[in-house]
Amino acid sequence: MKKNILKISSFIILTSLVLMACGAQPAETTAPVEEIISSNEVIAEGRLEPVQGTNLTFQARGIVEEVLVKAGDSVSEGDVLVRLANAGAAEAQVVIAQNAYDSLLRNESGDRAKLWQAYMNAQIARADAEEDWEDLNVDSIEDRIEDIEADIEDLREDLQDAQEEFDKYSNLDEDNSRRQTAEDDLETAQENLNDKIRELEAEIRERDEVKAIYDSTLAAEAEAKYQYELSLDGPNADQLTLAKANLDAAQDALSNYVLTAPFDGVIADVNVKVGEQVGTETRAVSLANFDSWIVETTDVTELEVVKLSVGQQVTLNPDALPDLQLTGEVVEISNAFTQQGGDILYTIRIKVNESDERLKWGMTMEVTFLEAE
Repeated sequence: MKKNILKISSFIILTSLVLMACGAQPAETTAPVEEIISSNEVIAEGRLEPVQGTNLTFQARGIVEEVLVKAGDSVSEGDVLVRLANAGAAEAQVVIAQNAYDSLLRNESGDRAKLWQAYMNAQIARADAEEDWEDLNVDSIEDRIEDIEADIEDLREDLQDAQEEFDKYSNLDEDNSRRQTAEDDLETAQENLNDKIRELEAEIRERDEVKAIYDSTLAAEAEAKYQYELSLDGPNADQLTLAKANLDAAQDALSNYVLTAPFDGVIADVNVKVGEQVGTETRAVSLANFDSWIVETTDVTELEVVKLSVGQQVTLNPDALPDLQLTGEVVEISNAFTQQGGDILYTIRIKVNESDERLKWGMTMEVTFLEAE
């Protein structure tokens, strides 16, 4: 570790000076050399990582059929990177599930529009029927019905009288004039009664048909309104939920055979070739967003971590780029630890404030935590 190397180097220099002083003549007195080191200064080593970076692997075994990217390519979230040969069936299932889901969405929207139109049409029909009912002079019709019913009672009596008169002559010869006259009177009385009954039925229909139509339109409007309001909560909610679950399952199954970019970034490495057998243990593609960086320390001890705090400013010096100095800020101090060679170590995450095109994923960084002024 760099900070240990610095301490060892200082120790060797001091030891050499002491030995040289012992062998020299005491002709001159040399002032002792002092190294000024702040007791609160913490210097650590870390690794440079992109804020977004991942190694992608397949979740199933298969033969690589297509490699659609190469190192350095820029990709967008959802872009297909690598496909296995057995991805076709899974892709077909995704298409089927997507079409079913989209169809339900379209139908739901279309059905709601139709239900709204049906509700509007029902309102118009009800308004027309209501106007007809209001225009109808019901009192006049009921008065006529009462008059006709009274006439019918009189005609029933006339029919009864005609029947009794005919019964007197019913045993006579059919050519008998008295019998014929009585029979004709009976037929006339029956026809008069039938005509009056039909007149009564017509009056009743005039009243009841308009009322029935009005009542029917009221019921139709209420049902149309209920169906439309029901559609606002999604008449196909259960079907949509099931279709979405089927689509998600199909997409999950497809992800076993097709690698897609989980975010916008740059292909850092491609580790597979067409025709190669791969499995869950094979790192296929490395993807990162190199627009922003973090540094994770690897050697901050328990004695040092207590001196650090979130928001503390740091300077960063890449080992490979000694002319480059960056600044950063502590964004996270791990509460968990690792043990290495007897040391208890904690990981500190540092946001890098600047970037440089020469920076590479994994570079070693010297981290100096600055004391608050």
